[in-house]
Amino acid sequence: MPIVAMSEILKDAKKKRYAVGCFNAINLDMIRGVLEECEELGSPVILCHAEVHFKYTPLDMIAGILTREAKRAKVPVALLLDHGKSLETVMDAAEAGFNAVMIDGSSLDHEKNIELTKKVVEFSHKRGVEVEAELGHVTRPKSAGADGDEDDSVIDDTSLFTDPAEAAVFIEKTGVDALAVAFGTAHGIYLKKPSLDIKRLEEIGRRIDVPLVMHGGSGLSDDDFREAVKAGIAKINYYTGMAKYAADEIKKLFEETDKPVFYHNIMMRSIEAVKEDVKRAVILFGSNNRI
Repeated sequence: MPIVAMSEILKDAKKKRYAVGCFNAINLDMIRGVLEECEELGSPVILCHAEVHFKYTPLDMIAGILTREAKRAKVPVALLLDHGKSLETVMDAAEAGFNAVMIDGSSLDHEKNIELTKKVVEFSHKRGVEVEAELGHVTRPKSAGADGDEDDSVIDDTSLFTDPAEAAVFIEKTGVDALAVAFGTAHGIYLKKPSLDIKRLEEIGRRIDVPLVMHGGSGLSDDDFREAVKAGIAKINYYTGMAKYAADEIKKLFEETDKPVFYHNIMMRSIEAVKEDVKRAVILFGSNNRI
């Protein structure tokens, strides 16, 4: 089926209080695992590729694969550039076939974030491409294994959380289609038990109408996910947990046999592992049986 607008996928999720998984897929094996499982579960899905992962798979290499597989899928699929850092990267993603982009100006000061986001919205909306932005800052500590370059102490800095009043102004000034918010999650493996500010999340949801997005969810408890969705999260970006689970399953593959292991064995085990973890996530997020 044709690639579907992210807003169309998230509209139902926001209305009915479930979340759609946005799965980072850095190669064909991961794409296959995500789409095959979502088809089996009857779940819409957002496939994404992050700028931080370009060093593993360049945008121009993965874009054609993503667009082809998304069009072949039997469930609604949107394609998102994840954590784009510049207008130039956004332009490249739009040209490559992505119908949604995330511009991440969260490391900039507030006014510069607004300025960059407005430019991206103006460029993207003219081309039918939707825009997600981030207000506040979801941290990416060095020790967490998510290509982070921030000092580990940032995980305790609540001043980086999204301010509800600023969120309303940010939406009005930029016109974004979705907003990633910071309320206690962090990218990568958690270095300490997270404490989510659910009341803050609920207040943000009362002040703005666009779908709310959670980044840095890998490692949260099931109850944490459920509380966040109940409080208004409609889209959950997910990668670290899936990548770690697949790696652990590949490790088991070598431990289970004394016979030679070939690359195609690793490939098939990784696809199955991705499917297993995506199944767990989709059911937890509540997006299964929505087609």
